[in-house]
Order: sequence, then structure tokens, then C-alpha cells
Amino acid sequence: MSAVAWIAVGSLVAWVWLLLGQGFFWRTDQRLPSRAAPERWPSVAVVVPARDEAAMLPVSLPSLLAQDYPGAAEIFLVDDCSEDGTEDVARALSVRYGGLPVTVVSPGEPEPGWTGKLWAVRHGMALARAREPEYLLLTDADIAHEPDSLRELVAAAETGGFDLVSQMARLRVASVWERLVVPAFVYFFSQLYPFRWINRKRGRTAAAAGGCVLLRTEAAVRAGAPDSIRQAVIDDVSLARAVRRSGGRIWLGLADRVDSVRPYPCLADLWRMVSRSAYAQLRHNPLVLLGTVLGLALVYLAPPVTLAAGLLGGSAVAAWAGGVAWAVMAGTYMPMLGYYRQSLWLAPLLPFTALLYLLMTVDSAVQHYRGRGAAWKGRTYARPEAAPDQ
Repeated sequence: MSAVAWIAVGSLVAWVWLLLGQGFFWRTDQRLPSRAAPERWPSVAVVVPARDEAAMLPVSLPSLLAQDYPGAAEIFLVDDCSEDGTEDVARALSVRYGGLPVTVVSPGEPEPGWTGKLWAVRHGMALARAREPEYLLLTDADIAHEPDSLRELVAAAETGGFDLVSQMARLRVASVWERLVVPAFVYFFSQLYPFRWINRKRGRTAAAAGGCVLLRTEAAVRAGAPDSIRQAVIDDVSLARAVRRSGGRIWLGLADRVDSVRPYPCLADLWRMVSRSAYAQLRHNPLVLLGTVLGLALVYLAPPVTLAAGLLGGSAVAAWAGGVAWAVMAGTYMPMLGYYRQSLWLAPLLPFTALLYLLMTVDSAVQHYRGRGAAWKGRTYARPEAAPDQ
């Protein structure tokens, strides 16, 4: 066989393994597990780190204020040195809408060795501990919750005995680029961290979605969080690993009633969102980067390329194997498109989207070696995350 045919066959073998051997990552049925109302509803402190979120809070904060929770709950919004009046907006919204009590604080610039978000989370958790809550809900300032969100999260944690329950918020898909890139983002995440593997009682895989994390306070203390992960750029995954290492049970799934309201109208917005942490995910290792690029090329780019090459060059094996691999790839992507209520005709375009992610990952590495590190909202984190939290 020709080299092109061997590449096509290799890609097909990879897709058969991904289809059957990677925790059925492509399925979208991992939703909040079976739950029942507890006899006594535990107290909860909601911690919201916010940096320059004045535009998002009018959409997201009222949804937290309106939580229909039977137990004691309080919101701690930590203004992370915003320059757009985030703190004033938060106070005005709490007065206007009422609901859950809100404490708004601004701790100042983070100390050396801390990422800004985790510095804010640390202060929010410190304030919350004075109330001795049994749970902490860590949620971003761009996340909107349905009124029963907190109640359902707590019920799931209490029923299942989980120390951490996290939901991957449904991201916004309105613009053309969001429709092309966003469902693939969640698809790739679940391929890297199969939810079924995470949700095993004695599983080794650990991850969370930082926009919505319900954390048992005792588990946070055992894990030393957030101090133990203070340098983490990818803080949600690092937190889940810390909880699992300390003996905690974790659960992660897709959300039905928790949504991100942050818009990414242009490709440049999505590019920054992905590239800011992509190389950190690879532990800033050039060999892992090389392997990732080659793997993405073999798995996602090779099928359409070998199909075309086989048809033009008269290689039946290359055309057949490349075509079947492409069909399997598209088939595994369809459930995620269905979850996002997008046209299934986007499925064959996944190789193009994967190419974009490949370029974003390479760009993330280039920015790192230029000394820019992971950048977000005016801050740059040039220092790699501590190895134990990766």
C-alpha cells in the first residue's frame, strides 16, 4: 500500500478506538444524576469572582439572586480589580432585585504566585467560612442559572455523596463562528476528559467546568483549595484533581439549565479564549505539543485529505479508509451538535474546526515562548502552572 493509504488506515483505526474505547466521550447523556430532596437542606455560600464584568452581571447576577433554595444561601461577589464599575453594578443589582443576600468586596491586586481569579476565589471563600457553609458554589460572573439550579446541584451532591458536582454550562451559539467553534470546544474537552471516566467512583480521570462547581466545604479543606492550586491557569481541572487526590468523589456532566451569556461574536474572540490556556493544558512541554499536532493531523485532518488523495490518485484503500474515518468522525460529533441545537450538516466541517484548534494551540505555544504567557483581561501569567496540579 502507498503511504497515503497507510495514513488513511491509521486514521480509521484511531477513530474506531475513539468510538469504542475513550469512555463513549461523544455521547451527551451525562446530565445531573438521580437525586432526591434531602431531609435537611445544607447551607451554601455562592462565590462569584468578577473582573470587568459590568456588562455580564445584569444578565447573570439576577439569576443567582432569584435562586429558589429551601436552605440558607448567600452570595459573595469578589471584584477582582475591575476598571468598569463591576462593584457598583453588583451592588445596584442586589438592591434592585433583592433575593439572596449579597456581599461585594474587592481584595486588591493578587499576591505573587496567584492567578487573579483564584485570588478572588480565596477571598470569597474566606468570607464565606465565617458563615460556616456546608457547600460552596463557585460560579463565574458570565453564568446564568435557572431558579432551581442550586437546589438541583445540592440534591445531586447529597443523594450521590459527591464532594464536587460540576456542570458544563451551555455556551452561547449565536454568531456564525460560535456555531462552528463552540460545540467543538465541548466535544474536544469531553474527548480529553471523558465524563464517564470522571464520574466513576474510583476513577483516576479528574476535571470540572469552572463556570458551575458545587464543592463540599470539607472537601475544599482536605484538598487545601484554593491555596494548593494558586498558580493554576486551568483552575477548574486543577481543583477537580486536588479534590480527587484528597479522596473526594467528583461528578461532571452537561448542563440543561445553566448557560454562559458571554458572547464570542468574532473568530478573534474565540481564538483568545482557547489560546490563552491551550499550551498550559500541554504542561508547556514542546514534545507534548508536537505529539498533539501530529495526533490532531492524523485523527482530524487525514480523513478528508486521504479521501481526496485516494480518489484523485486511484487508491481505493486510501479513499475507502479516509471516507469511513471521516464518516465516523462526523457521526460522533452529531450528538454534541444536537445538544447545542445546531444543524447536523456542520458535522462534516469538524476537520476544518480541528485545524483552527490546532493553529490556536500552536499560537498559544508561540505566545508562551515570546514571554507573554497565558493572557486574560489585561493580565499575563508567564509562569507555568505548578506540576502537581496538572
